[in-house]
Amino acid sequence: MTEESKREKVRISRRHMAYRTMSVISFCAILALWCIATYGGMVNKIFMPSPTQVIQTTVEMARDGSLWMNCWMSVKRVMVGWFWSAVVALPMGMVMARSKAFSAIIQPIIEFARYLPVVALVPLTILYLGIDETQKYVIIWLGTFFQLVLMVCDTVSSVDKNMINAARTLGASRWQVYKEVIFPASLPGLMDDFRLTIGWAWTYLVVAEMVAASNGLGYIILKSQRFLATDVIFSGLITIGIIGLITDFTVKLLTSVIVPWHERLGD
Repeated sequence: MTEESKREKVRISRRHMAYRTMSVISFCAILALWCIATYGGMVNKIFMPSPTQVIQTTVEMARDGSLWMNCWMSVKRVMVGWFWSAVVALPMGMVMARSKAFSAIIQPIIEFARYLPVVALVPLTILYLGIDETQKYVIIWLGTFFQLVLMVCDTVSSVDKNMINAARTLGASRWQVYKEVIFPASLPGLMDDFRLTIGWAWTYLVVAEMVAASNGLGYIILKSQRFLATDVIFSGLITIGIIGLITDFTVKLLTSVIVPWHERLGD
């Protein structure tokens, strides 16, 4: 390793350390404001419980098992709904990017549907699918599919056409072009698309669990609203945020493993 590469490695390490430090400081600042507002009596505890109250409530739910059961049901709903969204959106978006005829037929429908509020579709999903788990999966699917398919299309469209032309010149079939050129070249962008839409899937969780649900983190948040149990609401929200961060970190880790050659600006 040359002296220059060693210095560059040190600079990158320092930059990452500075990033982590700023992240910790921002988190601590929010926590400090929360403590000042609650322990200082600036906000009524009915509207904003203290960190101690939220921790005690979370520990109690963890001890009686309700927290883990509700976490499992919510994670299952989000992952199943998002998984099927990705399964359908990936091939459709790739074909849209390469076929003008297919895009002309499908894209106007996708563009129209992605502006429909998912909350407004809840009554129809109940009417068509009932109130079982399928209805909740479909709500998550509706909240992520239409956005994801357009993101996939945009990512695949950015693949260098010279690589595609070179593959065709070498005699590659259409399937080989998709498999050996387009998919590997667009994979880093696709992983970013997946990471973003998983985050959106979590935002639709409460919508999926707002009607005819008997468990889940969204359900306990809505149920607690009726009784002004803000400590339970805060506990549910923080739990969703923590699971979301874990999910985001997992996808980032998978991205670094699957596409180790991909570098971001600032890395």
